[in-house]
Amino acid sequence: MKILVLGAGGVGGYFGGRLAESGVDTTFIVRPRRREQIARDGLVIESPNGNARIEAKTVLAGEVKPGYDAVLFTCKAYDLDSAMDAIAPAVKGETAIVPMLNGISHLERLDARFGSAHVMGGVAQINATLRRDGVIVNGDNLHRIIFGERDKRVTPRAQALADAFARTNVEWKLSPDILQDMWEKIVFLSALAAATCLFRGNVGEINSAPGGREAMLQLLEANEKIATREGFPPRAQPMQNFRERLTDANGNWSASMLRDLESGGPVESDHVVGFMLDRARRYGIDASVMSLAYTHLKTYEARRAAARL
Repeated sequence: MKILVLGAGGVGGYFGGRLAESGVDTTFIVRPRRREQIARDGLVIESPNGNARIEAKTVLAGEVKPGYDAVLFTCKAYDLDSAMDAIAPAVKGETAIVPMLNGISHLERLDARFGSAHVMGGVAQINATLRRDGVIVNGDNLHRIIFGERDKRVTPRAQALADAFARTNVEWKLSPDILQDMWEKIVFLSALAAATCLFRGNVGEINSAPGGREAMLQLLEANEKIATREGFPPRAQPMQNFRERLTDANGNWSASMLRDLESGGPVESDHVVGFMLDRARRYGIDASVMSLAYTHLKTYEARRAAARL
């Protein structure tokens, strides 16, 4: 199988790197500076699941050509338009796009650009960042990727992708119901992002503050109701895991959106929090904490935009 990976940052660099490490034909679309870095140092991964230095193949956006079986589509939502432009020359014939974005709403835009037949579903579960020196750092043992056809079929291309990941040390799953998995992720992630950005702290710090635990649970309960109204009621075991993780008094984790916000970067406010808030209002679900978080994020975006003028 021949795979194209959009970017060589935290998510794309990690999962694509593990594919390349295992001998799968993998190429990364990167910017010139990142290309030079990889040519000089290799694609470097530091992880409790094993360190690696990989001789990775790269292309610039203008060099992309057809011939790939799958595209791992690992961008942020605010880069969606330019990312679609970058992969467009590769999407021909039976090429599968496997989006690893947070949320749900990107599927509609990918379908409109490439046709739904090209677009699978996907979920990345990993704490990975790209350090300034170009090293991809996997912060804990979690390195799971889930993918599948949105119509629940096990197609030859889905099986081929599963066979490719089976060669790696990554935890992977060919999902029989990828949309269910995607909805469950946003139920958790939207609550985590809303809380950690609104309160500017990690899970443990929020839970130690008066009202923090209650706010976490209100966010999670609202999101559970939204997913249920959308036809994807979260399963009991994932919900139990979400409650435990969001109310862990010792939890030292936060959403990557908080790290983006604190570094002064763009954030996925509309794609992750705004999307769920819109659904809550549509269904008359109490989402008062989520509403405050969204206002906070949009205020940050307004100030950031003004500072860049």
